Amino acid sequence: MAQQLKVLNALDVAKTQWYHFTAIVIAGMGFFTDAYDLFCISLVTKLLGRIYYHEEGSKNPGSLPTNVAAAVNGVAFCGTLAGQLFFGWLGDKLGRKRVYGMTLMLMVICSIASGLSFGKDPKAVMATLCFFRFWLGFGIGGDYPLSATIMSEYANKKTRGAFIAAVFAMQGFGILTGGMVAIIVSAIFKATYPAPTYAMDPIRSTVPEADYAWRIILMFGAIPAVITYYWRAKMPETARYTALVAKNAKQAASDMAKVLQVDLEAEEQKVEKITQDKKNDFGLFSSQFLHRHGLHLLGTATTWFLLDIAFYSQNLFQKDIFSAIGWIPKAQTMNAMEEVYRIARAQTLIALCSTVPGYWFTVAFIDKMGRFAIQLMGFFFMTVFMFALAIPYHHWTLPDNRIGFVVLYAFTFFFANFGPNATTFVVPAEIFPARLRSTCHGISAAAGKAGAMVGAFGFLSATDAVGVRKVLIMLGVVNFLGMMFTFLVPESKGKSLEEMSGEADAENGTST
Repeated sequence: MAQQLKVLNALDVAKTQWYHFTAIVIAGMGFFTDAYDLFCISLVTKLLGRIYYHEEGSKNPGSLPTNVAAAVNGVAFCGTLAGQLFFGWLGDKLGRKRVYGMTLMLMVICSIASGLSFGKDPKAVMATLCFFRFWLGFGIGGDYPLSATIMSEYANKKTRGAFIAAVFAMQGFGILTGGMVAIIVSAIFKATYPAPTYAMDPIRSTVPEADYAWRIILMFGAIPAVITYYWRAKMPETARYTALVAKNAKQAASDMAKVLQVDLEAEEQKVEKITQDKKNDFGLFSSQFLHRHGLHLLGTATTWFLLDIAFYSQNLFQKDIFSAIGWIPKAQTMNAMEEVYRIARAQTLIALCSTVPGYWFTVAFIDKMGRFAIQLMGFFFMTVFMFALAIPYHHWTLPDNRIGFVVLYAFTFFFANFGPNATTFVVPAEIFPARLRSTCHGISAAAGKAGAMVGAFGFLSATDAVGVRKVLIMLGVVNFLGMMFTFLVPESKGKSLEEMSGEADAENGTST
């Protein structure tokens, strides 16, 4: 490794400094917005049903028709999948930094626009909401490969896993903020505009002002992203992209000299030697890529796909599960704002107890235990807890056993986040060559989003068809398969990015 570029070596051995933390916050803001938006839409759908789909004389409050609910929830996933592939590819072509600004701007504009809809007609409101949520998803999708790649290329060898996981853990803050904003907004509206329950007065239980509440909740997600835009614009391009892909050693050295506050020489001949090496210019669709990284890409894509099937099907059913086990009263016994308040409170409590700690456990242990061990352990416990919920399902529905159900449910979430939910994001940013890193991360993430769609929609209809118990058993099997496919993914703990991707061999002049 004596041959490694000094600028890359300086990044690998750098002590943890202030710029690492600013990079985490700047890179993590996209995930904050992503989690905030995904979390809030599940709260908002109940309210939209009451406002726009109220039926005269119905015993139950209005709810979104199945196809509309699927469109509102699913359109952002479609956008995200497209964004992951497109911006992942673009990040390798134009550079991480330039594309990064685009994704953030898109997210800000669409977050605000999704709270502004044309007309009062239900169709017009839903069509506008779906349109902007697609493009919001498109921006969020771009953030996945770019923020992971930027963080992995900035981080040092020793704590790289923790830094990339910390970017991902910003999702936890997004979820909590989403819950808190929804609680505060609904509490203010509830106090300012008192309303009777639906059973007492179906019309007056949803105050006209409720139409502003969901818009405020959705638009608030843009604020943190706007705040970080300035810092995103000031962040220099990563040295690995500048040196290994753009082939500009001078620029890489001067950028990193500023960041690291040390003098670095530009090793132009060495960069030329590396980039001219024929072993180091294979493309994504070449037999050489297939030979070196084919199984790795299969491993990162399938594990992310399988994880998201389980993860998103749980996530979207939270409110239904709460209602089923009686944590949330029947809809007709509450007015519209009370319902938003209750659901937000229950979901925030679950997030606070299980989701958020899971993320930070990964951050704390990923560089000690390694990615492979955490992912395997996470899938294993998710399988165990899914079967523990499914097999005696009737037992859990009895009033005395509700708390036990919620505890097991929370553990499943904890081990998703202290497990594959974080590691599937970290590993693809570490094991592929610099010129394909963002693309391969985008492909893996897009496979994950395809899984999320299967989880959110396939299982939505499956629950209606075969019931919750069988669905939980199917999810247990999915988690078990995730455990098996984890064996395709290499361990990257303590190695430099160039060692993992094989670029170090080219730097050394050795052949693989």
